[in-house]
Amino acid sequence: MRAPMQVSKSIGISLLWIVGFVLVCAGISNNDPYLVPLRGTGNLLLVVASAAVVLLLVRRTGWRRRTLAGRLLVILWCLPPLAVLAAHGVFELRKHRVLRTEPVLARSLGQHFIVGYRSFDEVAPLVEKGFIAGIYVTGRNVAGRTADALKTEIAALQARRGAAGLPPLMVATDQEGGIVSHLVPPLTRLPALASLADLAPDERKAKAEEFGRIHGRELASLGINLNLAPVLDLRPDARHDRLDFNTLINQRAISADPAKVSAVAGAYIHGLESAGVSATVKHFPGLGRVRADTHHFDADLDTPVGELDATDWRPFRDVLSTTGARLMVGHVAVSALDPGRPASHSKVVVDGLLRKTWNYQGIVMTDDLVMGAIYQHDVCTAVVEALNAGVDLLLVAYDGLQFYRLFACATDAAARGELDAAMLHDSETRLGRALLID
Repeated sequence: MRAPMQVSKSIGISLLWIVGFVLVCAGISNNDPYLVPLRGTGNLLLVVASAAVVLLLVRRTGWRRRTLAGRLLVILWCLPPLAVLAAHGVFELRKHRVLRTEPVLARSLGQHFIVGYRSFDEVAPLVEKGFIAGIYVTGRNVAGRTADALKTEIAALQARRGAAGLPPLMVATDQEGGIVSHLVPPLTRLPALASLADLAPDERKAKAEEFGRIHGRELASLGINLNLAPVLDLRPDARHDRLDFNTLINQRAISADPAKVSAVAGAYIHGLESAGVSATVKHFPGLGRVRADTHHFDADLDTPVGELDATDWRPFRDVLSTTGARLMVGHVAVSALDPGRPASHSKVVVDGLLRKTWNYQGIVMTDDLVMGAIYQHDVCTAVVEALNAGVDLLLVAYDGLQFYRLFACATDAAARGELDAAMLHDSETRLGRALLID
């Protein structure tokens, strides 16, 4: 009887060691985007669990009578709350440092950031002091709330912006239709644009424009002026093996036919623009051929430029030349142009291909920088290279609190003289022109 009990005890102690180490690591990495669900209530539960285990261990045999290993186990379980506290301290120090940035520099760099947020109080100081150019609104901002509540919140942020003498706030969201309908409810659920691809040309155009007008009217009624849609990636081959956990591009892409993508997207954008809402086409250079999901992994596009230009890139060129759409660049490296460097911060791709070869002088923005393909590497390098490449807007969507880290990267680079003044000037001109058009 003693043997099974001894085995159970050994297993229990082993589990305590393993779980203790895991919780310490979670506490140390508390500011990591992957641990967003742990914040708030999760951290409280971690502290309570640690305290409960420590009390249980001490009460069972006391402290003095414990072996060295037993004492180390107790100490281990004391560490998770301290690790959480240390991580929070690091965040608060970085936040304090950023908020003390010299006002002229803050506004100069701030015009390049669009940031997601979870509460009015979290984002209001950034809005009224010019640390950001825009906000990103998503499902978390409407959960359990009415459309009027969100409309009032956006209006209040715009009022603070105006009172500070700053340009109007860009207010962005993802409202593509289909599975990416982040503001449903309270807004109307529409089918994916892919549902229109095989209609007769006249009906396809009329329906796509109607979808755009519906989205445009509803978004504009809330004060949202920028829709991060439509998707122009070509639909991937169903036989292509993919590690796509979050992007789900096969469910969001309009078609595998570039001509159909151009037709549907162009009509949709015209409908959106007729309601005063700007579109942002995505995710250049295209995700249809990419196997890995950039939310978590690096991804390379190993296709000759000539083939891409005739197929995957055709919808982007068509739509950008016939509408006022902005362009989102994803975290995929184009091997034939700049191997190993995601297009989102590649000067070869942004300044070379888009600006000089295509002569696109509209607004270029990154996909969310809080994605594994960027954040698992040197995110500061990505921020600096993106600005120096001529990217106009840096998106910090999923975890808006990462803004403080990314902004600190930019201010540090400015202090070291590593930001390209000419590129920043050209970007400022494009942003100013876009505000006049909007």
